[in-house]
Amino acid sequence: MDVARKIKAKVTSGFKMRGLILRPEASKYLVEVLESVSPSELDDIIERVLDAVEKQPLSSSMIELSVLESAVQDCTQSCNEAIDSVFNIIGAFDVPRYIYSVERKKFVPINMTSHPTPSLCGLARDKGELFRERYTILQQRVHRHELFTPPAIGSAVEEGHNKFQLKTVEALLGSTAKLGEVIVLGMITQLKEGKFYLEDPSGTVQLDMSKFHNGLYTESCFVLAEGWYEDSVFHVNGFGFPPTEPSSGTRAYYGNANFFGGPSTTSVKASAKLKQLEVENEDAMFVIVSDVWLDSVEVMEKLNIMFSGYAAVPPTCFIFCGNFSSAPYGKTQIKSLKESLKALADAICSYPSIHNSSRFVFVPGPEDPGPGAILPRPPLSDHVTEEFRQRVPFSVFTTNPCRIQYCSQEIVIIREDLVNKMCRNCVRLPSSNLDIPNHFVKTILSQGHLTPLPLYVSPVFWAYDYALRVYPVPDVIIFADKYDPFSITNTNCLCINPGSFLRSGFTFKVYYPSSRTVEDRWDLQYCNKQHNRMKQTAF
Repeated sequence: MDVARKIKAKVTSGFKMRGLILRPEASKYLVEVLESVSPSELDDIIERVLDAVEKQPLSSSMIELSVLESAVQDCTQSCNEAIDSVFNIIGAFDVPRYIYSVERKKFVPINMTSHPTPSLCGLARDKGELFRERYTILQQRVHRHELFTPPAIGSAVEEGHNKFQLKTVEALLGSTAKLGEVIVLGMITQLKEGKFYLEDPSGTVQLDMSKFHNGLYTESCFVLAEGWYEDSVFHVNGFGFPPTEPSSGTRAYYGNANFFGGPSTTSVKASAKLKQLEVENEDAMFVIVSDVWLDSVEVMEKLNIMFSGYAAVPPTCFIFCGNFSSAPYGKTQIKSLKESLKALADAICSYPSIHNSSRFVFVPGPEDPGPGAILPRPPLSDHVTEEFRQRVPFSVFTTNPCRIQYCSQEIVIIREDLVNKMCRNCVRLPSSNLDIPNHFVKTILSQGHLTPLPLYVSPVFWAYDYALRVYPVPDVIIFADKYDPFSITNTNCLCINPGSFLRSGFTFKVYYPSSRTVEDRWDLQYCNKQHNRMKQTAF
């Protein structure tokens, strides 16, 4: 009885913390279910049940027995399915949408809001919501940062005044006197030629800009602007990006909700079994190649050397990013691409170990056949890829961007020439051009979005803008960019750019999930050694 009483107290407390109340019969049922759970796992399982309850369309805060039974069933299925969720590819149009509720101070699924189902032909409301949601996500993240949380009453911090307070644009516009040492979170926009403004949901104010911190500041970027306000102009002393937040910090506030997508109802990061599998499988590796021009004889020769070198130890996955043609425009492009894919299938089938063991993921490039340069971009059409998929069954042609969940890791892939676009559209370039990759990575992670650019530079389907978020921060982001290769870790996120395969001298990257490390492969030296070793063994 003492055990049941303690469980009931924990259950009641947990539901109250989320503004929910259990019916007596529902409370009795949950206590009976949890009696068989070990004390060390009790808190975690109650959190999972709560997450499952909140994913259902609730008509009130009173939880009925039927709702709770459905939630427990979902949790049981997710635990059973977790071990099967080792490798999953998630297209951009399958990413779950969560909306931050300011009233409830938490993220809720779209089915619990008044938002309509997303459509490619977005409404004007979708364009407004796009920027409003980006702002709200950053605002709640900034408010939780230690520099902006209000100090405890009577504390030394309060007396020393070391904390900062965010102001809104409306607060500036409503002031008749000069305001000094003001910090505002807003979006840089150019409403008039040559004149920049800071915009938030409450209004816009003209900027007088001078000093910038590290990063690539473009229009449509959200910044923390510090300065003083006088005569209808915000004089900025310095621009900084909203502080980043590691995935562990985000999940400490929002539990194990599956923001990333995939078959699991909860975040795979909560699965100890998947984590153990990830660590134990030391041979797992992902080969990442960008600008795979299949119509180039030289590229096909190098791919054959690559397959030969890896035949003895087949990679877990080959990630091939477009463009898949060196000459993308013309009426014969689709026919040429089908023939190129046939040649690639011949090459893969000639190495049975790779054909039978490795997965192949194809991410289209901006100049591949498709509906223009709008993101998210659908996969290459079935008409083009049908024969290849029949011959190489472990192949997936997915969207751009896309996501891969491997064991407990979350990997995001985007094929877009973002670095050059962001540099060309900077309000002001950084003083050190040698450190562009670090500036670029910092910008993306602080914005929580893959393309923080004006819509006329990098257009997106308004209603699917959420599919380009990188919040919570994933474990790995692969920027398949034609810029020089780089590997940078920031906020516990490994950011990889393999570079353009042919243009960079046939370089590519190899990622090892077990150790979370990445290696450069230059001029296929490794594969050549493996290839020669196999030839010597054969003779």
